[in-house]
Amino acid sequence: MPAITVDDLTVLPRIGPSGPQAVARPVLQVTTAPQGYEGEGFPVRRAFAGVDLSLLDPFIHMDQMGEVDYAPGEPKGTSWHPHRGFETVTYLLDGTFEHQDSHGGGGTISNGDTQWMTAGGGILHIERPPEWLVQSGGLFHGLQLWVNLPRAQKWAEPRYQDLRGQEAGLVTTPDAGSLLRVIAGEVAGVRGPGSTYTPMTMVHATVAATAELRVPWRRDFNALVYVLAGSGTVGPQGQPLRSGQLAVLGSGDEIVVSAATRQDAASPSLEVVLLGGKAIAEPVAWGGPFVMNTRAEVLAAFDDFQRGRLGQIPSVHGLGSEIRSRLNRASAEAQTSA
Repeated sequence: MPAITVDDLTVLPRIGPSGPQAVARPVLQVTTAPQGYEGEGFPVRRAFAGVDLSLLDPFIHMDQMGEVDYAPGEPKGTSWHPHRGFETVTYLLDGTFEHQDSHGGGGTISNGDTQWMTAGGGILHIERPPEWLVQSGGLFHGLQLWVNLPRAQKWAEPRYQDLRGQEAGLVTTPDAGSLLRVIAGEVAGVRGPGSTYTPMTMVHATVAATAELRVPWRRDFNALVYVLAGSGTVGPQGQPLRSGQLAVLGSGDEIVVSAATRQDAASPSLEVVLLGGKAIAEPVAWGGPFVMNTRAEVLAAFDDFQRGRLGQIPSVHGLGSEIRSRLNRASAEAQTSA
């Protein structure tokens, strides 16, 4: 899990104390992500499964992709598919992924890079490993987060942000026991490169064995802690937390995470993602690849897709029958529940 590392943490800015009156956010819920498959068959863990959307707001969905060590010929991606009404954030820790969309956005991300795609009013895109990686195989590990858009921005012009790992804001703790990579938002005056419609913070933190991490957190943001690897505790009561688990925190001034003394051989440190954002507090209607405010808007999105209004795919690729079949089924389900 290389992401972005620093040889000497002591040269980085330090997180200052939260103050004597700071309240550590308590743990409201801990869930374990079930495993499944996405796209053409790559393994994922559904990080938000079993959590009420009101506690996740402004976030909708998050998959941990891998960690998997592919043999030659095994790496997989997605086929062309549509989105409307939210933003996708793909953060890659290991491996290489290519992105292309119908709005002209695209690029290649690798260890520590992030692609931030605003679907807005509608877009088609594809994510896949490059051909050379398919042939060679290799390690693949990442996250994809869905961030909701407020009603006023759901029809925004699509855009694509290519965020290099070296652009992430880097900060450490007073004892230099943790490395925080700020991808979006701000921690201790250090800002991440991601530009967001909804005020939010996204941080990947590496916490050394036995170290404690205390991060000041905006009171008007929710707070989520997801463990990518390793084990430790979260919250003022020291709730145990391990790989593949999500902690939903209550209100307060800071997030407290501690790494266990002994870690797995595969991960010498505790690796966590910290997420928080300002609640949009609007109705959510979610149907397959579309996240809108009403069921009628979701059904309209399916119709627009079928009529080719969400963009055009280069004809050399075409649109596979499999994705059309899946979207037709999702549309039928949305019609039934409407």
